[in-house]
Amino acid sequence: MSYISPNWPAPTRVKAYTTTRLGGSSGDVYGSMNLGLHVGDQCSQVFRNRSKLRSDLKLPSEPVWLAQVHSASVVNADLATEFEFDGSFSTRADIVCAVMTADCLPLLLTNLAGDQVAAVHAGWRGMANGIIENAVAAFACPVAEIIAWAGPCIGPTKFEVGTEVMAQLGGPDSAYKNPEDNIGHNDKVLADLYQLCGHRLAAMGVTNYTHSNACTYLDEQDFFSYRRDGQCGRMASLIWIDSES
Repeated sequence: MSYISPNWPAPTRVKAYTTTRLGGSSGDVYGSMNLGLHVGDQCSQVFRNRSKLRSDLKLPSEPVWLAQVHSASVVNADLATEFEFDGSFSTRADIVCAVMTADCLPLLLTNLAGDQVAAVHAGWRGMANGIIENAVAAFACPVAEIIAWAGPCIGPTKFEVGTEVMAQLGGPDSAYKNPEDNIGHNDKVLADLYQLCGHRLAAMGVTNYTHSNACTYLDEQDFFSYRRDGQCGRMASLIWIDSES
């Protein structure tokens, strides 16, 4: 299977990856490394892909798969018994926090000590309602010690939103641009999720932030994109504290 490692200065005991769509068993629109059970793919194929994920990345446990609902809620993965959340965090070794995406921004967090991790599904609704702030608030360390990385999402040349969404997201003017062909787009703007995420983190004091430069919409070979394809699979972004490091 194919995966991406964050370009961030996390402690070596913190392991983090984002999968691509390559190297799995699913067919048709789910080809081939679909990890989502909720998108219409055959369950047997998804379980086969998840088994390969565990093997290839040497996961210490089954990821804590969330039933993501575009909320702003995060859960303690160490204690979770319900899973309708869009982010999770852990302070225990070998608990794998995970979120699935196919255009939304996956945000991974840890700290300088490497004793806490979090995974966040930051679509525009969750971002507008404060899921990034809620995930940061779950950390017990000083905010300045948090390290953040945003994985592949729909890029700033393809994420077209209405001005009402822009009003909810807020952020700097530089995070928005008019579409190059503005005919018929008078109430639309292009939004930069990477920049909007960084702005929210910086406002809380998290300045150690890096991100992928990939666009899930443009890179059809490597990534699923809901906005491009409609029905499609899901990538996963995973993070955990390794007990053996």
